[in-house]
Order: sequence, then structure tokens, then C-alpha cells
Amino acid sequence: MPGPTPHRTPLRRVSQGSLFALSRSGANPDAPHGLGFLEPALAELADEAEALRANVDGLRALSVSLDTFNEAFSSWLYVMNMNALTVEWPEAPTEASFILAKRRVEEDAHAALLAAAQTQIQVHTLATAKSDETTNVTALVDNTTFANDSLAPESSKSATVKVKKKGKLKLTPKEKKERSIAIDKVISSLPLEFRGSDPTLRRNMEMVIERLMDSDSKGLKLIEMIVPPDLNQARVNKCLIALVNRKIVTKDNSTGAVLYHWQGVAT
Repeated sequence: MPGPTPHRTPLRRVSQGSLFALSRSGANPDAPHGLGFLEPALAELADEAEALRANVDGLRALSVSLDTFNEAFSSWLYVMNMNALTVEWPEAPTEASFILAKRRVEEDAHAALLAAAQTQIQVHTLATAKSDETTNVTALVDNTTFANDSLAPESSKSATVKVKKKGKLKLTPKEKKERSIAIDKVISSLPLEFRGSDPTLRRNMEMVIERLMDSDSKGLKLIEMIVPPDLNQARVNKCLIALVNRKIVTKDNSTGAVLYHWQGVAT
């Protein structure tokens, strides 16, 4: 008597896309039995994977080539830009350069001639004024020594009064204090070298400012502010340049002579 049928687990239904169904399908009647049909499929897959790898390697090589080209091209553009900024300048002087140089030489010569003429005029004026003053003082002494003032000719008196120099303005203590405060305010707005680092230069600046304040609105020439030996022409010119740059003093040459007018510190 045969034994009982052994218990078997029922087989799972194979999907239509499975390898088993593919091997047993009617579309591939010549497919090998079992897994033999996988060999041509895997060989084709390996070929396609190799082609994909070759393509990826080609893309990687193209990316590297593009990076190299971009770096080289950007370096070339940078070099061309720097070359345009630093090298491409006219090294030889042009016709305009010679014309400008000739014009500057003529202007310097004309300025030197004007300065020499003004110096001669000032020296002649000072010499004439000094001689007239000496003559008038001598005449005045003779008249006061040997004659009465009431008997002196009216013409000599009037001449003496006309030639007599105008002395420095006498200021009250209050006016002196106000002027000192105004001068300190002006000097505090000037560069450091005028504010105490050089005491001599500060004293020279104070002298120049006082002369400009006393000039009212008529203006002063540079030579009129020279007080040798301390306040020479170079010192006066340096002080005036600082004052003009701060617009405390204005420079006017509309009359042919350079005049400096006091403006003061703008409030």
C-alpha cells in the first residue's frame, strides 16, 4: 500500500516578466533551458556598460579640457587688461608737449621779469620815502631848534604832515584781547606746523595776520608784509599760501599787482 503523499508547498505564481516566463515564452522558442539564456543578455549588458563607461570618461575628459581652456583664456584676458593699463602709454613726447613746455618757459620768464620790476619799484619807493623822511626830520629839527613853530612857513608844515608815516594802530586792552582771540581762532584752523610745532613759524603767522587785519579792505602786497630779518619773503609766502588755502585770505591780481585781502574765518 503506497504511503501518503508528502506535503508540498504550493508554487508561487510566476510573473509574466520573469526570466522563467521569458525562457518559456513563444517569442523565444529556441531559448536554452534553465539560465543558459542569460549569457547573451549579460554579454550585451556588459557591452552597453562598457560603452557607458567610455562615454562618461569622455565627458570627464571634456570637462577637464574646458576647465584648462577657461583658466588659460581668463589668464590671457587678465594679462591683456593689465597690459592696457600699464604698458600702452606714449613714451615719446608729442607736439603738444613741446608747445606746452615752451609756453611754460615763456610764462616763467614773464613772471620773473614782473617780479624783478616790482622789486625795483619797491626798492626805489622805499629809498625815496626814506630820503624824504630824513630831509623832513632834519628840517623839522632845525625849525624847532632855531625858530619858533609859529614862524615856520605853512608849506613846510603841510609837507611835513604829508610825508609823516602812519604809525601802528594803538589798541585798547579790550581790543588787544579780542584780536588775540581772533588770531588764535585763525591759527587753530591752520595745519599743525602753524599751531605750535614750530614756534617761529607761528610767530611769523601772527605777524602776517596782524598786518592783514590792519590793511582794512585795500589789500597788501607780499613785499609789504616782509619784516627782515625774521620774516623774510619765503616765510611770508608760506604763511599766505596756508591762509589762501583755508580761504581766510583772498588773492586778487585783477589790477596787475597781486594783492591779498583779509576775509577772516567763516563762522
